[in-house]
Amino acid sequence: MADDGKHGKHHGAGDKKARYPKALYERELFRLQAELVTIQEWVRAEGKRLVVVFEGRDAAGKGSTIKRVSQYLNPRVARIAALPTPTERERTQWYFQRYVAHLPAAGEIVLFDRSWYNRAGVERVMGYCTADEYHRFLHQCPIFERMLVEDGIILRKYWFSVSDAEQEARFRSRLEDPMRQWKLSPTDVESITRWEDYSRAKDQMLVHTDIPEAPWWVVDSDDKRISRLNMIHHLVSSIDYHDVQRVPIRLPERPGPTGYQRPPRDMQRYVPDHAASLLG
Repeated sequence: MADDGKHGKHHGAGDKKARYPKALYERELFRLQAELVTIQEWVRAEGKRLVVVFEGRDAAGKGSTIKRVSQYLNPRVARIAALPTPTERERTQWYFQRYVAHLPAAGEIVLFDRSWYNRAGVERVMGYCTADEYHRFLHQCPIFERMLVEDGIILRKYWFSVSDAEQEARFRSRLEDPMRQWKLSPTDVESITRWEDYSRAKDQMLVHTDIPEAPWWVVDSDDKRISRLNMIHHLVSSIDYHDVQRVPIRLPERPGPTGYQRPPRDMQRYVPDHAASLLG
């Protein structure tokens, strides 16, 4: 199990450690994604409910892993829940209330890109909640999750662990890339100076919420390829699913023409052929 609370424990961007082979990574990732599609069909056919919680430090690779998990899944079955900052009304509700609204119904999968554990992490460290609210969360969270599991929800929780050197390298990469600068917020940047505060908060969170009914699984994520394979393989291996026989689909013969004629092209608005203009 990784301990991202200590500085310099993992390989950072300056190390010469070779990356995981791309061809092997892509081959195994595709195989695992095919298994995820099989799980999706099992969830849909059997009326199961699956919740996967993705947590971890900023820039730990949660978002890119969620993309690979959901890449080939049906968005009508599997959806991503990435909740914004709570509204003034939501702040007056029971803390778990707005998350309950996003839980799956029968035949659905929900991937939480951050979750109710915001209270144990960023809210605790940045002072966005009171001490009473924080301690109430640590008490109620195991009860809440036991209720979910007792009701039949399959719950998996993953903590993505990244070293301080690798996190900073990823922050700098985002800062220099105009296509990814939106991924950086003032809170993200401040996490660099609050590294040990986040470490202590994470440790407390695990002590109180790593329960037998819904244990935490830590993912070493300094190498994103390795972390994606490990996380998805664990998820697939932890679910007792089976192949679902789908009703065979046969394309019918196209009927012959009945005299229909398309209207002239100049009667409709066509998108300009930008692609052709690039050919010169």
